[in-house]
Amino acid sequence: MSTRRTAQIIFLCTMLSLALAASGQVTALTPYTVSVFATSVPGVYFQPDSIAVLNGHIFVGYGNNVSTTGSDGKSSTIVEYDRNGNILKIYSVQGHNDGLKVDPRTNKLWALQNEDGNPNLVIIDPVSGTQTAPYTFGPTPHGGGYDDMAFSGNDVFISASNPANNPNDHPAIVRAEISGNMVNVTPVLMGTATVTDIPTDTPIALNLQDPDSMKFDPFGDLVLDSQADGELIIVHHPGGFDQTAYHLALTLDGASVQIDDTIYATSTHGAILVSDRDGETVYSISKDIFSPSAAYSAALTSVGKLDLDTGVITNVVTGMVSPHGMAFIRENE
Repeated sequence: MSTRRTAQIIFLCTMLSLALAASGQVTALTPYTVSVFATSVPGVYFQPDSIAVLNGHIFVGYGNNVSTTGSDGKSSTIVEYDRNGNILKIYSVQGHNDGLKVDPRTNKLWALQNEDGNPNLVIIDPVSGTQTAPYTFGPTPHGGGYDDMAFSGNDVFISASNPANNPNDHPAIVRAEISGNMVNVTPVLMGTATVTDIPTDTPIALNLQDPDSMKFDPFGDLVLDSQADGELIIVHHPGGFDQTAYHLALTLDGASVQIDDTIYATSTHGAILVSDRDGETVYSISKDIFSPSAAYSAALTSVGKLDLDTGVITNVVTGMVSPHGMAFIRENE
């Protein structure tokens, strides 16, 4: 496709998304505002999902309707933007990209593919634009794939997605280490672990059937979203001898709700980026000042503020089609 034709498509998609936002189909509730950050390019890259931020550059993984087991041999696209939504670089990774995170030790981008089976990992150097050949994993103990990553010191944690068993008595979170061209994993949290429920302060037995997105919160705890289960698992000192874990059931408008991602405001001034996968748009959500460490989650058709004491989500933006990946970008990042 010619550069001119691609530019025309990008312009038309942007105008369509702006019109949808202006028409009230995507609506921000006071004091929040919402605007279009980027859009898909039909036939080139589409279905935006995971978002990563590095030095003011934003990386968005586009799934391109690729098989989530990589069985079709097709590739996902990762687009690098500046903070104004201008395209800087475009990368291609084989398989269905879902996990996308920056390794703070190296400032390189880790792209994890095929969350339902046959996972692989590609590491991208944003400075040189080079990327490794895919690292592969051994047979997954839980029978599925791997979905998301989170970094702490020298440790890399990965969520073990699409478990084959119910109850899921296999690892839901693993610790990963690269050796040669392989990624080796060891268990951190089992899918049937007994943890403490936050609102009631009582023990509860888990059965994690959909380990999904993961992030470290501002307090250093690892937060796992078990999407189809409608719950967050917060792991204190993950992988340590004194590891403890906690459970938080999620509700919206009085009913249990699935979420795809949760982020935290890392500054009083900045913006939330959220990919509306089936709306083919990445949105930016702003307000004059954010509460430090406030949590926000992407629900089925909305983004809401999450109360970490109760699990109650209160909408701040509604009318999306299918919000997925999220990131917070500080004003001066």
